[in-house]
This record gives sequence, C-alpha cells and structure tokens, in this order.
Amino acid sequence: MNHRSSFFPSLRAAMLAGVAVAMMAMPVASHAQDNAAPQTTTDATAQPQADATLQAAPESSSKRGRKKDKKEKEDKVVQSKDTVKRMRDEKKNDAITEADAKLPDRQLYDKALHATKKGHFDVARLDLQTLLNTYPDSQYQMKAKLAIADSWYREGGTAALMQAEQEYKDFITFFPNAPEAAEAQMRVGDIYFRQMDKPDRDYTKALHAQDEYRLMLQQFPDSPLVPQAKQRLREVQEVLATREAEIAGFYATHENWPATIARYQTVADTYPQFSRMDDVLVALGDAYASEARIVRSQPQLPEGAKARLSKIYTDRAVAAYKKVALEHSASAHVEDARDRLAAMNVPIPTPTPEEAAASAALENSRGQYRLQDRAKLMILRRPDTVLAAHAGDPPLTDPKPTLAPTVVRQIQEDYKEALNPASAEKAPSAGTPTTEAATPEATPAPSTPAAPAKPAAPLQLQDIPSSGGGSNGDATMTNVPANTAQPATTAPSGGANSMGVEVLTPGANGQAPAQNNNDANGGLKAVGPTNTATPPPIEKPAEAPDAVNDVNPNAQPKGQAVQPANGKKAPKPAFDNDEESSSTHKKKKGLKKLNPF
Repeated sequence: MNHRSSFFPSLRAAMLAGVAVAMMAMPVASHAQDNAAPQTTTDATAQPQADATLQAAPESSSKRGRKKDKKEKEDKVVQSKDTVKRMRDEKKNDAITEADAKLPDRQLYDKALHATKKGHFDVARLDLQTLLNTYPDSQYQMKAKLAIADSWYREGGTAALMQAEQEYKDFITFFPNAPEAAEAQMRVGDIYFRQMDKPDRDYTKALHAQDEYRLMLQQFPDSPLVPQAKQRLREVQEVLATREAEIAGFYATHENWPATIARYQTVADTYPQFSRMDDVLVALGDAYASEARIVRSQPQLPEGAKARLSKIYTDRAVAAYKKVALEHSASAHVEDARDRLAAMNVPIPTPTPEEAAASAALENSRGQYRLQDRAKLMILRRPDTVLAAHAGDPPLTDPKPTLAPTVVRQIQEDYKEALNPASAEKAPSAGTPTTEAATPEATPAPSTPAAPAKPAAPLQLQDIPSSGGGSNGDATMTNVPANTAQPATTAPSGGANSMGVEVLTPGANGQAPAQNNNDANGGLKAVGPTNTATPPPIEKPAEAPDAVNDVNPNAQPKGQAVQPANGKKAPKPAFDNDEESSSTHKKKKGLKKLNPF
C-alpha cells in the first residue's frame, strides 16, 4: 500500500485550513473589485459620469474648505484684556523661573526636594543645610527651613517626629507672618495626631494634639487650613470624650455614683459634639435616679428629709432626660429618655423646629462605617474617629471639670439642708450686716453743716511728756486734735486724730521701772555679758595614750597553712562550717552518710 506524503496530518486539518484561506481572501477580492469597477464599466453612460465626477470634485472640496474656515471663526474665542494680561504675566514669570532654575541655590533646593520624594531624607537635609550655610541671603532660605522640617515629618518614627516638631516651632519663631507658618502649626498638631492611641490607653498625645490645633485656630483664623484643623480637633475631642465616658461606665458598674456623675457631667459640659452624647445624658440621669433610690431605701432618715432629697435627685434626673429629648431629638437613643420620662409620670417635652433642625444637621454630618474602616480599626492601632461630627465649631476652651469630691460635698450639703431646713433658710441672712454702721443709709445726715475746723498746730517735741510724768509707767499717746482739744493721755477716737506719737516708758506691762532715772541708757540694759571677770587661762590638753597593737606579730593568720621547717608539704587546714562557706564542703545526705570515705 502506497502512502502519499501530505503537509497536513489529517484530512480534517486540511479542510479547516482551506476554509480559513478562503475567508481571508474574500475581503481582498471585494476590495479589488470595488477599485476596478469604474474602469470596467462598458455602458454608454460611462464617459459622461466620469466627466461629471471630475468636475464636481473641485467644487465640493472648495465648499468644504469654506465651511471649515467659517466654523473655525465661529469657534474662535476672543480673549479679554485681563486674560491677555494674565497670560503675559505668566509668560514673564516662566521666563524668570527658567532664569532662577540656573542659580546654584535653586539647584540645591530642587535636588533636595527630589531626594525627599525618593525617600533619601539624609541626603536631602544635607543639601538643604548646605544651602542655608552657603547662601544666607538666598530667597529659598524660608523654603529650605520648612523643607528640613518636612523631611523629618515624612521620615516618621518617634525621634524623627520630635525633631520635626522642633523644626516647625523654629520656623514659626523665625517667620511668624509667613503664610507657611499656619501650615507649620498644623503639622505640629498632625505630629501628635499620628501618635494618638486608643481611648483606653495613654491620652497624653491626644491632649497635646488638642492644644496645638486650638493654637492654630486662634493664631491663624484666616488660613485656608482652618476647616481641616477644625475637623482634626473634632476627631481628637471625640477620642477624649470616649475615654471619659468609658471611665464613667466603669464607675457605674461598681455603683460609685458620685464618680459616675462627675465623669458624665464633664463629658456633657466639655464635649458637646460627642457622637454618644444621648447615651451620656441618659446615663447621667440614671445615676441621679440611683441616688434617689438610695435615699428612699434608708430607713433611718425622717420622712420629710427623705422626700426632699428624693425630689432633689429626681429633678436632676428629669433635667438630664429632657435635655436628650430637646437638644438631641435626632439621636439614636432619644426613645430611651422619653420612656424614662413617661415612667416617671413627667410630660415629654417637644423640641422646637430650630432644635430639631440643629440636631438633625449634627447627626447627618457624622460619618458611617465602611468595610475598609472596620478593617483598619481591626488591624491598625488607631482610635475610632469615624463617627466624629463634620459640622459645627469645636470648643476652643475647656470649662472647669466636675470632680468626684465636689459631687460628694454637694451630696453632703443636700443631706444637711434636708435634715435641717430651718438652718438652711437662716443661712442666707446670716451674712447680712445688722449694725447701723454697716449700712450707710441708716446714718442720718446732719441738718446743718458743721463749722470749718481750724488748722491744727504741728506737734512739737516739748509736747511729749517726760518718762517720769506717768505714775504707772504705761505707754502714753500724744494726739493732734482735729476740732477740739483732748487730753494727751486719752485714747484716740475714730476720726478725731490726724497723727500721734506713742511714748514707751520703762515699767510698762507690769515690768519694774528702772531704779536710776538719770541712767544714760534710759533704763535699758547694756548689750554684753553680765560677767565681765577675766576668764582663767586655757588649760593644756592631756597627752594621748600610746597606741598599743593587740595583734601578736608571731601569730599565724587564720586559714593560712603553716610552712614546716623540714620543707615537707604542709597539711591542709581544717574547714570551719560556721565561718566559711563552700560548695565542696556540703553535708552528706541519704546513703552517703554511711560512706566513711
């Protein structure tokens, strides 16, 4: 049997190849037929049609050209004078920029920026420092200092961020009026914002970030970065409020109601844009309700005091619930507050349209959890700021915080007032003045004006009585009379004297007067020792005894082997367990005690 050689391995492959070649050849044949059709026309009208086509071609092309020119004129925009001027200025600035690009300081600055983008922060800082030291009058001095701080910030890490903060502070000190100063202050806040931890961890970085953002808003209120700084401040305060609320919840689980009230009240006063403010106010009301319940459960209290205390704490709880119903009507847990008000038989308040709109705007501005947000919170060690508000102005100052000792003192005062209502009513009137001299209205005005007083003569030295004039040796006050003469020994009365001299004499206050009135010292004791006799001569100290050495020089030190005279090896000294310790001289244990060796 003869087998013919074939290019295709099978008949099926040959047929498929033939079909493919035929399909590829069909477009080529049709294209060739279209090109050859005008040439193969054999009818009688072929020549006139070709002539008409040749004549119509120039006319159609000219019309298309005119239409195109007309359309271009219609689409052309006439530039105004301001636009032309702006383009001219930009072209001029571009020329200046091209000229500055050839300067060495500009080349150093551009090289440093390129190195920063590539992550070569050390090289970038070296170039920037070279620019600052080599070209002190360069126009890129300010930008170079800011670029150094930015390189530290982009490098990251605790040490690098601390250095970046110092560089930003120096930039603000040297260039306080530059537009970039606001950016530098914003970066300082971002440094602490990046290092913030979760609310149940150290909150020092959050406090620093809050202070820096507040400083930025106060010092640069016209900066375009103000909206961003406000949002960062809201997020920081969200973390701080979450921390306070969690601590208050911990105290509530341990039924420490004064500490719970103090923490929740601090959150309500300090962070009004907290995302869980409705929960905070409801929990605050529950804490006051628990205090009222404790009062009602104490049998030793009188019924009157118990009723007054219960009313005080119940009213405070109702105030907290009503605040939720009025100011946070669009919150998620407003129904809890309304249910508690209904259970206490208190009418539920209705918020005004303005209050309802403000609450709705605040709640609608909050973010919503997304899948990527939940993944970041699970993987990254960062606080949860998704529900922070995006509307409203954050508070720039903190009110006085409420402390637990203050709440305890307030509770004690409430108990005292409830047990002694009479003393509580008299307490406000206790501090009012009761004397006529305290109220100037009670003093009657003189009906006739008093006669003008004569000027008093100045006090002379001879007017002072001598020391022997008084019989009792007491102090004497001399006064200058204002209107009428008074005795020199009388005590000064209110408003009657303009000046006075007090003469002290010996013997006052029960002391014996001096024996000799002609003493040169006026009866005063002389300064110095009373015994003026010559002291005896100083005795020579006794000689010190001779030093005696108690150590025998011929004695052998303990533990040292004695060398024999015959040159033989000295025996090993005995080991004393009471004075020495060694791991090789341990007591025998177990069966080893039976081994005599």
